[in-house]
Amino acid sequence: MVGNQEVIRRLAKYRNVMRKMKALGLVKVFSDNLADACGVSSSLVRKDFSMFSITGNKRGGYRIDDIVARLNILLGKDKKQKIVIIGCGKLGQALMNHNGFPRVGIRVVAAFDSDPEVLDSEAPIPIYHIKRIREYIDANKIKVAALTIPESAAQSMVETLKKTCCRGVINFAPITLKSDEDFLIQNINIEQEIENLFYNIHFAETSAVRQQGN
Repeated sequence: MVGNQEVIRRLAKYRNVMRKMKALGLVKVFSDNLADACGVSSSLVRKDFSMFSITGNKRGGYRIDDIVARLNILLGKDKKQKIVIIGCGKLGQALMNHNGFPRVGIRVVAAFDSDPEVLDSEAPIPIYHIKRIREYIDANKIKVAALTIPESAAQSMVETLKKTCCRGVINFAPITLKSDEDFLIQNINIEQEIENLFYNIHFAETSAVRQQGN
């Protein structure tokens, strides 16, 4: 599973880089160029592409339009990417209002909460009671949900979602939830990421001081 996720991340990075190259007017790209832009080796680019029968020309390189179209199909970007938000606190509201989603073809279609005061079925992004979650997800074929709910409720919500057609969540709750073959979980702990950044800065600064002392 981990290996597959790494390949998928690289394919997504290749796609994003080539879309930027296309915007600059480029028509073709070589594996060396793509490797440099993505921070990997050219042999790994070729290996990833050959895994999915993506071929180019040694002299002419890869046609950007053709590769992007192929990657769109492999990554499911040729389909509508709908997501629901579960938990409408400040973080949930921020995700609902995030204007970057439409640029990458992601649409927040609904949100869910248990607080009657935030429910609004007539809003541009309707907010329904959490009791409707299973019914809505199955009726609208939602594959991905974002969890912005308290830590104590996260695991039970995952168990509920597993009984629907949902196949994965982005978990913002401060708890690490484990995924399995049939249900993927992307854990995002904002506090931990910020803390790790401070750790890295501190380590770099103290290492520099030690080197100066030597």
